Amino acid sequence: MSFPILTVAAALPAVGAVLTAALPPATNTRSRDRNKVVPLLFSLGTLVLACVVAARYQPHGARYQMTENHSWIPQFGINYSLGVDGLGVVLILLTGVLVPFVMLASWHDADPVVDDSGTFERNRRTQGFFALILAVEAMVVIAFEATDVFLFYVFFEAMLIPMYFLIGGFGDRTKGEDARQRSYAAVKFLLYNLLGGLVMLAAVIGLYTITHTFSLVSITTALQNGSLHFSSTAENALFLGFMFAFAVKAPLWPLHTWLPNAMGEATPGVAVLITAVVDKVGTFAMLRFCLQLFPQASKTFAPAILVLSVIGILYGALLAVGQKDIKRLVAYASISHFGFIILGIFALTSQGQSGAELYMVNHGVSTAAWLLVAGFLMSRRGSRLIADYGGVQKVAPIMAGTFLVGGLAILSLPGLGPFVSEFLVLVGTFERYPALGIVATAGIVLAALYVLVLYQRTMTGPVKPGNEGVGDLKARELVVVAPLIALLLVLGVYPKPIADIVNPSVNQTLSQMGQSDPTPHLTSAHSNAATTTTGGGQ
Repeated sequence: MSFPILTVAAALPAVGAVLTAALPPATNTRSRDRNKVVPLLFSLGTLVLACVVAARYQPHGARYQMTENHSWIPQFGINYSLGVDGLGVVLILLTGVLVPFVMLASWHDADPVVDDSGTFERNRRTQGFFALILAVEAMVVIAFEATDVFLFYVFFEAMLIPMYFLIGGFGDRTKGEDARQRSYAAVKFLLYNLLGGLVMLAAVIGLYTITHTFSLVSITTALQNGSLHFSSTAENALFLGFMFAFAVKAPLWPLHTWLPNAMGEATPGVAVLITAVVDKVGTFAMLRFCLQLFPQASKTFAPAILVLSVIGILYGALLAVGQKDIKRLVAYASISHFGFIILGIFALTSQGQSGAELYMVNHGVSTAAWLLVAGFLMSRRGSRLIADYGGVQKVAPIMAGTFLVGGLAILSLPGLGPFVSEFLVLVGTFERYPALGIVATAGIVLAALYVLVLYQRTMTGPVKPGNEGVGDLKARELVVVAPLIALLLVLGVYPKPIADIVNPSVNQTLSQMGQSDPTPHLTSAHSNAATTTTGGGQ
């Protein structure tokens, strides 16, 4: 039996979470830092395993590779089945890359808070914060690997629990308000996603009653060879059940309202974990489960989903322009970007889906770079309000420069990673739905507006009172930001390694759906001339 690399990749952060939580409470700064090193090492080990998975994956090989299959609950046909395709590989790699940076950026986010009298305002076990991050990583990784629908559902739901505690128990401390806002954001996050999960559970049960299996491979194979047929009513209902859950997670307008609250109240590192890692499970699942299990229903509902995506693009961008809170601005920007991703998925063209899959990676890296630098700024000033900043580039030029590069990536400047993916999404959409493609381009203009206005208000002009002591990035912070900026540059000028991995998966998905790209209608100059001559003779 081959080495179970996929199980180990998911188990390592889970073991790290348990060991980290079991560490003795820290009694001083030195022991607290030592307790933080343990989860960081486990996250780096997971990154190494993610790189091994990517190196072993053969883009033109079998659809699912490094597969594992073990009976779990045989009475109900539930198996522990794992396997990765191209998209799963790159998202596991993205998760492995981002989590160590999130930990480094959040190094002091769970430290005790001491008031002026020297008493603790908030005194918690710091290692609990990092244990929860590792738990989320483990569940996200196995969700990207699961090829059993029930196994996927279990971890799709289970990841909500550590995220709930990260938002509500270790929320933002720069706002100066009590814990009620954090609790509200955490409960709203949990209820929205639990509702989506309950609807999905009904659809999972419905799928089993028809197919008598939870195996994604078995169901898709049966659909392809004609041995399994869904009635149109059943397929549409099952598709909507799955899609509802994934649209909440993604999030897609109008199911998005939990995200600004969650990101606003979470620490910057946890906010990155939400939008750059956890939310990608929703868009990933649309490609793996919705399109493959319910191909006809996907085609039926694609126009409606595309309209919602375009609304999300414009709605998120417009609300980002009007935000006064930095983190809520980034949250609404992410809603707009998820609109682009879902637009590419349901355009049902090879360019659109390739762009969407690239966009998942590029959005994760660009949002992490932009938001983590913003987090370093907010931790110094103690405020999330844009109006409290101004002239920061004069006192912290490196911070201002990295913040600008992150923002330029968010608005998809050519030469930075998101440009290629956004361009492909728009081209792929225009091929089949030109009107929606044209309207969606307005999101690019609005992105330039909210990014540049934010930079102007925070970084340029005279130094506002209270910003004089904002120091520049420290060594630990540069270790976080510099690799992310470098990655944005590399993906901007050379996206081929990622594209080579995801493109075969895109082609296989469209082939399973019986979908092909629209045939271009081109008229040569010679044909035009002949037509004109013939018409003149008549």
